[in-house]
Amino acid sequence: MDLGLRDKVAIVTGGSDGIGKAAALSMAQEGASVVIVARRPDVLEVASQDIKAATRGQVLPISADVTDPGSARSIVENTLNQFGRLDILVNNAGTSMAKAFESVSQDDWAFDFELKVWGAVRLIQESIPEMRKVGGGRIINVTNLGGRTPGPSSMPTSISRAAGIAITKGLSKDLAKDNILVSTVCIGLIKSGQHQKRFDARVQSDPSLTIDDFYGRLAEGRDVPLGRVGEPEEAGDVIAFLASERASYLTGIAVNLDGGASAVV
Repeated sequence: MDLGLRDKVAIVTGGSDGIGKAAALSMAQEGASVVIVARRPDVLEVASQDIKAATRGQVLPISADVTDPGSARSIVENTLNQFGRLDILVNNAGTSMAKAFESVSQDDWAFDFELKVWGAVRLIQESIPEMRKVGGGRIINVTNLGGRTPGPSSMPTSISRAAGIAITKGLSKDLAKDNILVSTVCIGLIKSGQHQKRFDARVQSDPSLTIDDFYGRLAEGRDVPLGRVGEPEEAGDVIAFLASERASYLTGIAVNLDGGASAVV
């Protein structure tokens, strides 16, 4: 299936590994030029070379921190200088911070919202005028299941992700007239660098533990009906589809990418 992404230009934040890298790779395989944004230049450069080697596509790595208010303008300007247009924005920057309400400090609240909400808002604000110039675009906000069904000790992430979901729905109505479609992917249990770090720490006390056993226990503990942890590529392919011309009648939607774990449709 041709997704109609050839010659499109996409910005992906958190694009150096995990879901962000997988999304950039999927879109590059379909002919899009991709801008991957992350804080660590070394990891970013490795990701850029990996995507180029796998796709022979055009990749622009940009080292930036989306919590810096000036970064959004710089990211978009660099994208336009390199590729001349902007069609797709994937807001994927974020980390998991989950605590009981009374354990969440003011600094925790401020950092989480700066990273996941205001960082995304500023990039959206800078991207909309450029998408209008090319006749439309796609904005995909990567959130998580906790934003729809918050559990105990899930803050501040469940609250910031709920904001991301609400932004998605409201913005989809505001921008429909401009053919700018807005959606969110609510992530469940997907393999990530954060999980890898937890495995590395766990294996110090349990050398017999394998990565497969680790992920198997995670899936069992989260009661995933499909019985396994998702692969980043599975998320990347869904994001690429939502960014594509094949998803031209989809806006204001939330897709659960969770192996069936969510309690809500």
